[in-house]
Amino acid sequence: MAIQTLGLTERKQDDFVVIQPETTYTGAPITPVPKGLPKRTQSLCPECSRIIDAVLSEDDQGRVVMEKTCPEHGNFWDVVYSDVKLYLKMEEWVFGDNRGVENPAVPDAKTCPTDCGLCSMHTSHTGLANIDLTNRCNLTCPICFANANVAGYLYEPSLEQVRFMLQTLREQRPVACRIIQFSGGEPTLHPNWFEILEMAKQMGFSHIQCASNGIKFADFEFTQRSAEAGLHTIYLQFDGVTDDVYLKSRGRPLMDIKLQAIENIRKAGMKICLVPTVVRGLNDHQVGDILRFAIDNIDVISAISYQPVAFTGRINRRDLEKKRYTMSDVALDIHRQTGICDAYYDWFPLACVSPFSKLISALRGELTTHLTPHPHCSLGTYLFVDQKKRAVPVTRFVDVGAMLRDMDLLARKTTKAHAKIFSQIEAFNLLRKHFNEGRAPEGLTFKKFLETLQGLVDKRYGRGEMEKKGFTFKTLMVAGMHFMDHYNYDIERVKRCVIHYAAPNGRLYPFCTYNGGPTFREQIEREFSVPLPVPNGCRPAIGCCAC
Repeated sequence: MAIQTLGLTERKQDDFVVIQPETTYTGAPITPVPKGLPKRTQSLCPECSRIIDAVLSEDDQGRVVMEKTCPEHGNFWDVVYSDVKLYLKMEEWVFGDNRGVENPAVPDAKTCPTDCGLCSMHTSHTGLANIDLTNRCNLTCPICFANANVAGYLYEPSLEQVRFMLQTLREQRPVACRIIQFSGGEPTLHPNWFEILEMAKQMGFSHIQCASNGIKFADFEFTQRSAEAGLHTIYLQFDGVTDDVYLKSRGRPLMDIKLQAIENIRKAGMKICLVPTVVRGLNDHQVGDILRFAIDNIDVISAISYQPVAFTGRINRRDLEKKRYTMSDVALDIHRQTGICDAYYDWFPLACVSPFSKLISALRGELTTHLTPHPHCSLGTYLFVDQKKRAVPVTRFVDVGAMLRDMDLLARKTTKAHAKIFSQIEAFNLLRKHFNEGRAPEGLTFKKFLETLQGLVDKRYGRGEMEKKGFTFKTLMVAGMHFMDHYNYDIERVKRCVIHYAAPNGRLYPFCTYNGGPTFREQIEREFSVPLPVPNGCRPAIGCCAC
């Protein structure tokens, strides 16, 4: 049963009522995430990009598959989740959509994903923003979705263009973006790298990150200067723990460079999120080794973001089936290879943290970043790692599901009429209620658990001197996010994307429209590119780093 109230809908989910907004801030209708199987959605033709209907269903192997037909190019089929049980679990932990932004660049959009930038139909604001600083790179990776070295032109925004893009993000309403990640190509090659970091810090971004292959960070002076300029976290390309993997995925041995970069980042006091691009048959056998490596280096590595490969170009059906790797494969393989995380018990979608941010907003009296992506975009868990490097999933000593539901209820109740002091006491009590100290890792008291939560949301407590003093317990976020390609494209996912690219034209694009689908990356880069420089009369190869 649905109850209409102030533009919101209350929908019963098991015995829990979920608040679902009916429209975005600009009045576009929001259809809740469809649940169960089979179900219909809209997708794209891999050949012509036409919007076509698609059906998601369970096949005879217990997988979730997408089937669709283009009237011109025929039938297409792909596995979107290799385990139906885990797929359906992700849908259980959705706490309603968000309402998008109040100032979309496209206020009268009619069609997703082509009317983009963000548009009036988009339901999420920016959780993490990307700005591509260059399409140059000092590697030529065969699995790079950015296709950096074969574009045929140089895309490298000026300092003023970067400032404009940062300002666009800070002016997003009702929640200004506060987490920025510089990407590329290889962003550290930008000639104004240090000035850009300082500018982001001055403009109020609280978390400044970069996605890097780590080559520049193998130089300690460069690493130290980056930290001093304001860089907090390196999203380090990390496909495996042996060079045979890098020879296949990146075209050269890189393990020694990765290790030197990690050591330099450690000395400079920054953090690392390992980012493995996972291809079935190439490096899926090392997802567990990557996790063990992160635990062994827990003092500097705070997260892993496994990213199953997206096939942004054309691929034949046989190779697609052979190489496709999905979110459920991440969870299942980690369990098989390490035994640390139970695939069905310990993993939740990123969308499940929405009650946590809602409660923080209610207690602070101001809106904060809410992560409300589609439940099938991602999954993850938190590991608490003791001094003996033993990792325990948070689900083993916290009743996560019950805690999230209690948080969601308390966030609704916390208003001006309900004194914040009472809500703070209730929040403390519900956390204590769901925390089982007897099952927690050694040294993790309830007080330390609260301090660790504080450190996770406020880097002043989670890093630097407070971390050195042992204010927080060591944690490792282990997550995966599967960005889409034309073969598994689901427009319902696009509408809820929380990872956006800022562009020099003043628009913001969801990750899976910028790099896939309409692929606005190509349009933006061509519009704002310059001719490749030719030093000393040479004729360099496309993307040559000497340029």
